[in-house]
Amino acid sequence: MSRLLALPVALFCYTAFFVSFVYLVGFVAGIDALPTHVDKGLSASPIVAAAIDLGLIALFGVQHSVMARPAFKSAWTRVIPAAMERSVYCLATALCLLLIFVFWHPIAGTVWSVQNEVARMALWGVFLLGWAILFISTWLISHFELFGLSQAWHHFRGQPVPEHTFKTPLFYKWVRHPIYTGFLLGFWATPDMSLGHLLFAIGTTVYIFIGIAHEERDLVAHFGEEYARYRARVGSVFPGVGRR
Repeated sequence: MSRLLALPVALFCYTAFFVSFVYLVGFVAGIDALPTHVDKGLSASPIVAAAIDLGLIALFGVQHSVMARPAFKSAWTRVIPAAMERSVYCLATALCLLLIFVFWHPIAGTVWSVQNEVARMALWGVFLLGWAILFISTWLISHFELFGLSQAWHHFRGQPVPEHTFKTPLFYKWVRHPIYTGFLLGFWATPDMSLGHLLFAIGTTVYIFIGIAHEERDLVAHFGEEYARYRARVGSVFPGVGRR
């Protein structure tokens, strides 16, 4: 891929991912102005709906984890330029999220519904806090590199991408995976939990912890004893919890 073409392709992939991410926030929040959300979508019996929804979550999980593994990256970058690997990953993630948005089947039934207005506001506050933690965390570890723009920019300039260095800024001093902390808070903090939302929250939570196991194996392999010591003293997604 030419250096000139790499930048607009990377920007397109970033934009697709960013739009899908913003929609995900509204999808989980159940904003009725959206065409679909966790409690608004296609109709089916509860068993069929659960099977379809779990399949969509599994598809997202497989794509998200498999494409992030070093072995896959090594093989994949024989097909596409290494500078575009992360951008294509983000585009594939956006497409998997789109499938969830389009084909999600809500499941009726109330698990809990908080009526106290102060408690409802507090839960929405935790919901927003989760997404804020997630977004800020991407900047703490290099937002543009995480979403492929930095790689495309260095490719455009004919420069190698700088090597990763191990660092633990701000949230990373307390938890190893604050991005996942943000997701968990965003998925679970709601004053109105339906059966469909519960299925989404459980399914994505299972994926998150499976993903963490694979990701940490790669991090130990890459950073060695430095990351092993970090893992022994810092919690996984909540402070003090999940040290190994």
